[in-house]
Amino acid sequence: MSVKKQTAIVTGGAQGIGKGITTHLIAKGWLVAAMDTDTEALVELAAEFPGDNLLTLIGDVADEDAVKSCVDKAFETFGHITALVNNAGISTGFGKNIQEISLADWNRVIGVNLTGTFLMSKHCASHLEASKGAIVNISSTRALMSEKNTEAYSASKGGIVALTHALAVSLGPEVRVNCISPGWIETGEWQKQEKRRVPHHSDLDRNQHPVGRVGKPEDIAELAEFLLSDKSGFITGQNFPVDGGMTIKMIYEE
Repeated sequence: MSVKKQTAIVTGGAQGIGKGITTHLIAKGWLVAAMDTDTEALVELAAEFPGDNLLTLIGDVADEDAVKSCVDKAFETFGHITALVNNAGISTGFGKNIQEISLADWNRVIGVNLTGTFLMSKHCASHLEASKGAIVNISSTRALMSEKNTEAYSASKGGIVALTHALAVSLGPEVRVNCISPGWIETGEWQKQEKRRVPHHSDLDRNQHPVGRVGKPEDIAELAEFLLSDKSGFITGQNFPVDGGMTIKMIYEE
């Protein structure tokens, strides 16, 4: 494989936004290592991209041994790592009252969403420094605004935004680190086969967004590619909400 090829690890890369980013980067000629805990989804992803452009890795980002093993495998396979997309995330306990959510659920969400971002960045850092690469972290507009009963998820996503600017300062100038905070992104058609569904959105759903539609994984993937590329060479430590304008629209309940 050519050492000139851009290479990326995408966590949670087999479904949802992660799959959208994996698919987009491969279409642009990148070599991508998609890391996920869902073996079935990884098998289906591999069937869509036969050949050398995709490496599938089974691993939990909250498990440091698994993280190290997956990063080592990606480096051994590609010979270098130029980009990391920290996308893996869960929402266990979402919707539960703070008095009902268990400490185990809280710790698991923080472990995957926030600690996983830290661990992946830690073990990719030396490779990214050598290649003068970049990291894109996927947070959420939940880092900026909340619904009731979303404490663990919102806290983890807020932590990712703060971790982003900390990493940007610590790893610069060799490595740039930025963050994308998606709003409502429809991923129904980007799941593994047994969970895939054709989405339906009402006029109310669409009209909540000043752009007039719900988001797509492609919206996130396009920005991720830009932030990983040299075209964004003067951008680091920033958080980019991608939400169709939803967080800037005042909504009054009648």
